[in-house]
Amino acid sequence: MNGFDSSIIHFLNQFSFRWPIFDRGVLAFTQFYMLRGLPMVALLWWIWFRDGTDKQRDREIVTATVVSGFCALLLGRMLANWLPFRLRPMANAEVGLQFLLASDDGMRTWSSFPSDHAMLWCAVAAGVMVASRWLGMLALAYAVLLISLPRVLVGLHYPTDVIAGALLGVLTTLVLTRPPLRARIAAPFLFVFDRYRGLFHVGMFLLSFGLITNFDEIRTVASSLMKVT
Repeated sequence: MNGFDSSIIHFLNQFSFRWPIFDRGVLAFTQFYMLRGLPMVALLWWIWFRDGTDKQRDREIVTATVVSGFCALLLGRMLANWLPFRLRPMANAEVGLQFLLASDDGMRTWSSFPSDHAMLWCAVAAGVMVASRWLGMLALAYAVLLISLPRVLVGLHYPTDVIAGALLGVLTTLVLTRPPLRARIAAPFLFVFDRYRGLFHVGMFLLSFGLITNFDEIRTVASSLMKVT
């Protein structure tokens, strides 16, 4: 563990096990989808349905953002499998700290770098920022402080895992939401929206559910297949 990660983790760890309400709040943000993904996906739906003079632009941004989130998760899993394995802080005896999370549901076998959650939700926040600057800044703060930081506090990630994930997520969205590219990405989706709205909304509901749950089941299957191959 490098000095940067060590100094931040030791600083943050001093706030654990001091205030039960604080501890429970931190754990809640790492365990409950309703606190992590639901508010962010709700912002995307608000942008999709909001009144405005350029609904086409808003819907292109939302569509490209959803695609960006999926691409960010895929990139995160690929990097985690291709880069040298990094043991999570809670499982690393060299860290020498006790963390709030007692069980990691088998995640010790997943490399901690980069943070999937930071990649996904910072990607979504960046898309919100493209559509609405001030709302996007709030979304980015939420993604960093209330989704990503708690994962460092409970020992699931090092600070550099989160920083790298956040930067990759934001960069992915900023690239895919550029006007010419987002129009091409959104075109087939918006065609289905215009012609088959029932089918489109069912698909978007399923994608929204996947985003809220971080595509956990898909990532688990994909990770297992990569290890087998």
